[in-house]
Amino acid sequence: MVVNCEQVWREISNYLEGDIEPNLRIAVDEHIRGCQRCAAVLDGTRNVVQLYGDERMLEVPLGFSRRLENRLGENRQHSTRRGFLGWMVAAAAAVLVAGVVEVGRASISSRPDLRSQQANPGTGVPPEMVVVISTDGKLFHRRGCPFIHDRAHVQTLTAREAMHEGYTPCVRCMKEYLVKS
Repeated sequence: MVVNCEQVWREISNYLEGDIEPNLRIAVDEHIRGCQRCAAVLDGTRNVVQLYGDERMLEVPLGFSRRLENRLGENRQHSTRRGFLGWMVAAAAAVLVAGVVEVGRASISSRPDLRSQQANPGTGVPPEMVVVISTDGKLFHRRGCPFIHDRAHVQTLTAREAMHEGYTPCVRCMKEYLVKS
């Protein structure tokens, strides 16, 4: 079983909780060993879970809520400058959150680097077409293509999955689908 980054991200919580099928766990382990981005997402998620689960973060001294309420009431009555500063901090935090969300969205929707830098991405290839890849190669092929390297380590995927993982079409057996520039 081969998984891509999006599948790993969807299963990251189940993976951390150990609530994942054994075959999928093995595939995710394999993917994370080879993908720095997913390894970073796993580490970050694990850190957030550990911090959130730390009871010291939620430990509040006795009478704290009453004192906080009184202090907030005093601050509201006194200075508009403090209020302005508070709003500025809140606005900066909102901009920061929006930036993080945008970066996250961009990283999810961006294409992976092509395994072959000179290859045409093959925009005309039918996405559901079953293709063959050599796990150490850079191209995907039709079944029976004489140019498949390392026939001992081949895998079948859909063209969509192969392109998502960075493989590009073989210019010999897929030439009818390649867009001429």
